[in-house]
Amino acid sequence: MEASSKKTSSSCLPVNIGELDIYLFGQGKHWDLYRVLGAHAHEGEKGAGYRFAVWAPNAKAVSVVGDFNDWQPGTHELFPVAASGVWAGYIPGLAHGDLYKFAVTGKYGDTVFKTDPFALFAEMRPGVAARAWGLDDYTWGDAAWMDARRAKGLPLDDAISVYEVHAGSWRWNTKEYGSFYTYRELAAKLVPYVRDLGFTHIEFMPLAEHPLDESWGYQTGHYFAPTSRFGTPEDLRFLIDACHQAGIGVILDWVPGHFPKDEWCLGRFDGTGLYEHEDWRQGEHPDWGTYVFNYGRHEVRNFLFSNALYWFKEFHIDGLRIDAVASMLYLDYSRNEGEWIPNKYGGKENVDAIDFLRDLNVVVHEHFPGASMIAEESTSWAGVSRPVYTGGLGFTFKWNMGWMNDTLDYFTKDPVYRSYHQNQLTFSMLYAFHENFILPLSHDEVTHGKGSLIGKMPGDHWQQMANLRLFLSYMWAHPGKKLLFMGCEFGQWKEWTSHEELDWVLTEFPQHQGAMELVRALNALHKARPAMHVQDNDWTGFEWVDLSDYASSVITFLRKAPDGSQILWAFNFTPVVREAYTVGCRVPGFWREIFNSDSTYFGGGDVGNDGGVMAQPTTYGGWPYFLSIKLPPLAAIAFTPE
Repeated sequence: MEASSKKTSSSCLPVNIGELDIYLFGQGKHWDLYRVLGAHAHEGEKGAGYRFAVWAPNAKAVSVVGDFNDWQPGTHELFPVAASGVWAGYIPGLAHGDLYKFAVTGKYGDTVFKTDPFALFAEMRPGVAARAWGLDDYTWGDAAWMDARRAKGLPLDDAISVYEVHAGSWRWNTKEYGSFYTYRELAAKLVPYVRDLGFTHIEFMPLAEHPLDESWGYQTGHYFAPTSRFGTPEDLRFLIDACHQAGIGVILDWVPGHFPKDEWCLGRFDGTGLYEHEDWRQGEHPDWGTYVFNYGRHEVRNFLFSNALYWFKEFHIDGLRIDAVASMLYLDYSRNEGEWIPNKYGGKENVDAIDFLRDLNVVVHEHFPGASMIAEESTSWAGVSRPVYTGGLGFTFKWNMGWMNDTLDYFTKDPVYRSYHQNQLTFSMLYAFHENFILPLSHDEVTHGKGSLIGKMPGDHWQQMANLRLFLSYMWAHPGKKLLFMGCEFGQWKEWTSHEELDWVLTEFPQHQGAMELVRALNALHKARPAMHVQDNDWTGFEWVDLSDYASSVITFLRKAPDGSQILWAFNFTPVVREAYTVGCRVPGFWREIFNSDSTYFGGGDVGNDGGVMAQPTTYGGWPYFLSIKLPPLAAIAFTPE
């Protein structure tokens, strides 16, 4: 959209900002702050235009600049609002889509062009100016989804499997090589694809506006503006609406842990550390070269609170996944001695960040019943997904980084050595129910030199494909919700890069089609069988059958449901067929084979049990019955009693 070139009134006019709005902002409790600060359509005494409001308490002057005044500071000066630190004004004649910035004369007299922290839309990179935009130009069609989510409450017992997507590299527009799919094209292509594979949710890597493609959105420049790379805010609403109408939830990556230092951004906004701490030992991240939010300041907390609520309220998202929570919790995160300041108790915990996260989770869950808050937290911090009233942080789910690291490390080993490392598979069950876990196989594990998922697997081509199927089967069988990064579902060979689309040509080959069919079958089994998901977060939903057969590299366990149904899983982590392998059970009769990752449907060799086996009534290892089964090579099989 082209910006307007017409001239406007030669000065700003005063505009009223309500006393209650100012009071709530000062208290850090204005949940709709984005409707007060920023730029909003306004019908004033001189006709239609836009009103502006920005928080810059230490500024000497603030004005609005754009094409309408040749980007000249001082032409349209804003007015200070009664000792609140807010500057406001109204410009008649400004049109929807016009570009603008704030010219902020800081505490020490320097004037810097700053983007609007509450901008609802921004120009396409490399430009960083905000666009005058609106909030209420879309009619939703997902009322049934939203009502059901609200009525059901937290999805702790749901069958959740998440497909993680980087919108800029999932698939490209073939009409113009190298161009992104738009939000609406993703609605037409991505949504049916995800639905066909049976995933319940899509998690998008950050979609808030960011200037650098290579940051993948994790260095956010405009917290309230969906990126213009893929279309307008209304187009993003259309995509989310399409997901909901197809029965798919939407999770959005959110980054309240840090923000970039670019001069036009939030940093040193009024010449001082406004959104960040002044002291670099508290206000900067050495790893990422970014600023850290000052979580102890009411106005900063309110900025982040209202931003989180904004995505839920205005875009109907179903969950926020918070990136790098560990970096928020610890004052000494990735810092050496002398590079951090202890808290008021002398410890390394960031008390302000802890309070912020707890309050945020309480507010989100109160306002949006059924919505999820998800923590990527890589340490052993206790109670991340436990309620605030019990001393927890209040998240709905936590990524299980320990499971991911141990399991991937195990699978990289040649099967001949796996018997020495079986504890890497079994150890996760010691803590599997300490949190409400999501098992993540995310973008972080298939980039930056780590190689693709299938590329980590040992052996020849057949063994690599079999190991991939075995890994995914083990992941789906293990307690916890599931998350899989795009491309892993069909065994992409090359490492993921944001500069290229996925290797879709691979999906034309039978072995890769088989991997996709496996994911489709796992998702269907996961949804259809309560034993696979209802007690994901409780010991009563899991029971070891045998975890001690190190010599054979075989483990067996039960997944159980409250209705008494159960599924027996057996995993053979070697390429050797195990004939007449004995497994204990306590239910007599016929056990039907309901899943086999070695099926020809999935590209396997079809070694199996001819539909099932009969339980034998001889006591075995403390079990009253046993099954004599054939274990296919590098495969997982599942049985349920009839």
